[in-house]
Amino acid sequence: MYETSDIRKGLKVTMDGYPWIVVDFQFVKPGKGSAFTRCRLKNLKTGSVLERTFKTGEKLDEANIEEHRAQYLYTDGDSYHFMDQDSFEQISIVKAAMGGSENFLMENMELTILFYDGAPMNVDLPTFIVAEIAYTEPGKKGDTATGATKQAKISTGATVLVPLFINQGDTIKVDTRDGQYVERVKK
Repeated sequence: MYETSDIRKGLKVTMDGYPWIVVDFQFVKPGKGSAFTRCRLKNLKTGSVLERTFKTGEKLDEANIEEHRAQYLYTDGDSYHFMDQDSFEQISIVKAAMGGSENFLMENMELTILFYDGAPMNVDLPTFIVAEIAYTEPGKKGDTATGATKQAKISTGATVLVPLFINQGDTIKVDTRDGQYVERVKK
């Protein structure tokens, strides 16, 4: 059991029969009335986001979530296959449970698989990946408007918005949490 004073980013709780993770929170102490904590929570099964307010002193149930280190092996139709780094067992997760993280999977990538009540439910990717630009429109000479971006497809298959100076074959760093371009990486 957690109290509202225990709320922090990354805390995993159970509400309404689903596991949730605290994405963001804010403690509010108004001039009148009692204090409360406003939270943004992400459902670990469905990926939906919810805003909820908890009064001071409310109790939250701890989520029964286990984390296992794993390595991505291959994709087989609608299933993604991983190998547990400790037991060397293969784990399969269906595409629907991946929540969009399949767009950033790279061969032999090490990641964390989240298990809820003993069943694999989601993957937790490394925060950043380094990928090569598979395709993007070439930049035009003199087209250097500040902050202008274009779409680029990276080697994992995801589409990322990149600055105009990025070309096909360049290597970039991408934030897997939101799919944003971070920087160009020298080879």
